[in-house]
Amino acid sequence: MTDLAASYAHCRAVAKSRAKNFYYSFVLLDDDRRNAMCAIYAFMRYCDDLSDEPGATRTAMERWRAELSEALAGRSGNSPVWPGFLDAVRRYGIPHQYFHDMIDGVTSDLEPQVVATFDELYRYCYRVASVVGLTTVHIFGFTSPDALVLAEKCGIAFQLTNILRDVREDCELGRQYLPTEDLKRFGLTASELVVGGRSEKFAALMEFELERAKGYYDESAPLLGMIVPESRASLWALITIYSSLRDKIAESPTDVLGGRVTLSTMEKILIVLRAFSGLM
Repeated sequence: MTDLAASYAHCRAVAKSRAKNFYYSFVLLDDDRRNAMCAIYAFMRYCDDLSDEPGATRTAMERWRAELSEALAGRSGNSPVWPGFLDAVRRYGIPHQYFHDMIDGVTSDLEPQVVATFDELYRYCYRVASVVGLTTVHIFGFTSPDALVLAEKCGIAFQLTNILRDVREDCELGRQYLPTEDLKRFGLTASELVVGGRSEKFAALMEFELERAKGYYDESAPLLGMIVPESRASLWALITIYSSLRDKIAESPTDVLGGRVTLSTMEKILIVLRAFSGLM
């Protein structure tokens, strides 16, 4: 079995190579919190990979769920993730249900997704993103129970941003996350999200969804003041990276049909430097 130091080293390597947005904020944390964030990320990354790899099956996801339950009960398997993950869960008192919710969310991606209503989309976003926010605020440390409600909303904002960024490639994979009720409102069909081109209808739909995402960023804004001071720079950087991505998409919403809209490495580094310098 991997010892704790080696497990955390493995998780840091996973986060550094795979966490394109999250890792930039992790570097602003103290060593213990950074290790914990990387361990939780490594667990969640493995969940995502199980759902996205060719030939992914529900059986594999349920096997991972069973391994999670065994690990949380003190009987961890051979994955190098477990020692660091379990140490982080215990150290920061993270509720176990969050991890089962995460597995529920990524398991739903094993089959074609057609989301009918925003209520359905909210439930999906909660399971794959809000539980991440709820987990991370335990590691950040918070001073009010209201932080949990706001962390949920912040996760919704992040996942809506991801969905808008990835709308074309998701549809090509049979995953229609933009609610059918919204498509109908703007006179669109699911197939037009892929082949319809940069129409005025699509632009109007994107503007509507971008405003919805902005509403969740605005609603969750007081969260920053509920996080313990030593973690605020990290959370501010994370929120700023994601909200800046939303803003970049909003500059030309139909560009998401031509390729993935991203922040450059330099843009992310500048955000981290601002946070490090206290210019938040």
